[in-house]
Amino acid sequence: MAWIYDGRHRPPFAEQPGPGQESVWDYPRPPIVVADTRSVAVRFVNFVVAESNRALRVLETASAPTFYLPPEDVRSGYLKVGRGASFCEWKGEAVYYDLVGDWGELSQVGWSYPHPSPAFQALAGYIAFYPSKLECYVDRERVRAQPGGFYGGWVTRDIAGPVKGVPGSAGW
Repeated sequence: MAWIYDGRHRPPFAEQPGPGQESVWDYPRPPIVVADTRSVAVRFVNFVVAESNRALRVLETASAPTFYLPPEDVRSGYLKVGRGASFCEWKGEAVYYDLVGDWGELSQVGWSYPHPSPAFQALAGYIAFYPSKLECYVDRERVRAQPGGFYGGWVTRDIAGPVKGVPGSAGW
C-alpha cells in the first residue's frame, strides 16, 4: 500500500490537538528540519550525556518529532561509533553511537548523519538519542519513546497523534 498522508489532510482517526499541541498529522512528507530553543537534556542515570537549547527537530507526518543536538552540546569522549548503519530515503545514511563509561557500554543509544542529503545538511554531525535507551527531557518533561522499536521520535504532551509505531499502524 502506498503512503497517502503528507500533512495536508488529517486522517479520520487522528486525535484533535488541544491548546498548545501540534498534530503529527500536520507535519509534512517529505519531512522538514526546524530549530527548537527549548531546554533539551539527555541522561543516563545521573550522568548528563547532553544538554542544549540549540536542538533541531525533524518533523515528519505521523511520527513524533526527533530531536538532534549539536555535537558541541554532547559530552565528548563518551560516545563512540558503534556497529550498524541504516538508510533514510530523505536524510541518507546514518551511523549509530554507543555510550561508554565506568558503567560499561550501552549499544546504539543514538545516531547521526555525518553526510546527509543536500536537503538535510543542517543535520550534519548533529546527534539524536533514543528515549527508549536514555532519559530524554524537553523543558524538564520526561519524553516517552515513540512505539515500534526502530523509531526515535520523542513523544511529549505537546503533540497529538496517534504516532506511527502503535499497534495497527503498519499500513500508515
